[in-house]
Amino acid sequence: MASRTSALRKSPAKSKPATKTASKAKTSAKKAAGASGKAAKLPEWNLTDLYPAIDAPEVARDLDKLDADCVAFESAYKGKIAEQVAAPNGGEWLAEAIRNYEAIDDLAGRLASYAGLAHAGNTVDAAISKFYGDVSERITAASTHLLFFALELNRVDDVVIERAMAVPSLNHYRPWIEDLRKDKPYQLEDRVEQLFHEKSQTAYGAWNRQFDQTISALRFKVGGKELAIEPTLTLLQDRAPEKRKAAAQALAKTFKANERTFALITNTLAKDKEISDRWRGFQDIADSRHLANRVEREVVDALVASVRAAYPRLSHRYYKMKARWFKKKTLPYWDRNAPLPFAAKSQIGWNDAKSTILKAYGDFSPQMAGIAERFFDDRWIDAPVRPGKAPGAFSHPTTPSAHPYVLMNYQGKPRDVMTLAHELGHGVHQVLAAKQGALMAPTPLTLAETASVFGEMLTFKRLLAQTKNAKERQALLAGKVEDMINTVVRQIAFYSFERAIHTERRNGELTAERIGEIWLSVQGESLGPAIEIKPGYETYWMYIPHFIHSPFYVYAYAFGDCLVNSLYAVYENASEGFADRYLAMLSAGGTKHYSELLQPFGLDAKDPKFWDGGLSVIENLIAELEEMG
Repeated sequence: MASRTSALRKSPAKSKPATKTASKAKTSAKKAAGASGKAAKLPEWNLTDLYPAIDAPEVARDLDKLDADCVAFESAYKGKIAEQVAAPNGGEWLAEAIRNYEAIDDLAGRLASYAGLAHAGNTVDAAISKFYGDVSERITAASTHLLFFALELNRVDDVVIERAMAVPSLNHYRPWIEDLRKDKPYQLEDRVEQLFHEKSQTAYGAWNRQFDQTISALRFKVGGKELAIEPTLTLLQDRAPEKRKAAAQALAKTFKANERTFALITNTLAKDKEISDRWRGFQDIADSRHLANRVEREVVDALVASVRAAYPRLSHRYYKMKARWFKKKTLPYWDRNAPLPFAAKSQIGWNDAKSTILKAYGDFSPQMAGIAERFFDDRWIDAPVRPGKAPGAFSHPTTPSAHPYVLMNYQGKPRDVMTLAHELGHGVHQVLAAKQGALMAPTPLTLAETASVFGEMLTFKRLLAQTKNAKERQALLAGKVEDMINTVVRQIAFYSFERAIHTERRNGELTAERIGEIWLSVQGESLGPAIEIKPGYETYWMYIPHFIHSPFYVYAYAFGDCLVNSLYAVYENASEGFADRYLAMLSAGGTKHYSELLQPFGLDAKDPKFWDGGLSVIENLIAELEEMG
């Protein structure tokens, strides 16, 4: 179901938009490790804070404990909730039950996180893949004994629940209970819920895993070398035009050779979602995501409409200017993220990246910088490029009894610094929210992206302030605009693509050719006439992991970016006390609706003009670039 009751039973999800790749080749990564002339080894995370090893006895012990705890929970509470909650001591009784449920969720989260992180670190190792699959199956089987709890709790009358919450120990869980009851209209009969739950391993879970293993195993022939997807994608940001073109053509060739596999995965998952949505009674194809995000459909629709209307003022306008910088009327699609001719060529060493981010965070809030520093000091970051390592970047919260972990593929580009700042923003948020406990620490995606994008903005502003050279400053501004376009425009285009795919899938399977046609249509609309879409680009939908792992996830990036633009404007205009209010917002985790959390800043996302305000920040940066020539 679309609720947060078992959010920690999932493997780490990609956090950074899929268009922002962050690795190149191992040799480049080693160069990027240097700082101020000194070698600095890129850090690898220490997962022993969770478990010593995949074959450690502690893992087997906790899996057995999880099995036993789930069975004992079912025996203690199943079939008794309605009667016991209505009894005189119903509030205390239910509070104890939820505490026990939360402890189980925390343990399941620790196990799932360890298996998922180990797999992300090496997706091609057979032993780790088996471990990941086995742990996922064990957790799914054990948690089947917990399904009754939310179902029975939601059948209790509202008046009875409200009376029970007069007890302070139960009222503590009010946000979680109220969130849970929002799922009530979409609940199914107990045995159907159990069937959906048990078959998740052989349904969408298996297809997710198939996608991960397939994409990691693909090789792309560029200049006589066989490259994995991350270094190939990164060549699209290489200074040499011939390398960008070769990489683009290699991607298109390999994607084309595998299009039937990716079309099958896409069709199967879209059908699987349609079946679930139909049984649960969701009206719109994205309603389950909106429910999980605790955001109203009309708010998302307003965001999407505002961004699409702004395409000409944002992406079309910027790419026309970028083509002029390259002395061309149009740019081939593989030059969309090409480094600017006047951009600095030096790499940013790991230690310099660390120093820049911590100083930016520290100027805003010493507490925020102190939390971020722990990621470096305590080995909560995995930064190097390795064969088989998951592409992209993420910050995974694990579980409140532990701490988050950040995955990076660091190469030393300015965008890599922004990616690190982004993920550390997530990490700080996750650390602050952990005090809310396993059930209420998780934050809906729309707000989860706020802290990450704000961390990026702080770091960007610091880099901009310390850049005195006019051309370097222009390049930095252009890089920020490109990131914002990737975060706002491109992600809304992705959302439009998903909507079209899932809508058309209801009438039958889509061929790879048809999926490519839809992809080209939405990309052409969003990129504009200055980007020339050449043959081969119709296959580029295949590598976007969000379409597979989290359908309709992508609009959360645009939501977060526009929200942060408005939030940062409040900070710049009235900074006194802002940091305290901001950290309080992050510390709330999932205990408050986004509208309530934004009230102290005077912001209202339901105001139709709200999104235009956020988009105007991007417009102003583009105007500033135009003035520079």
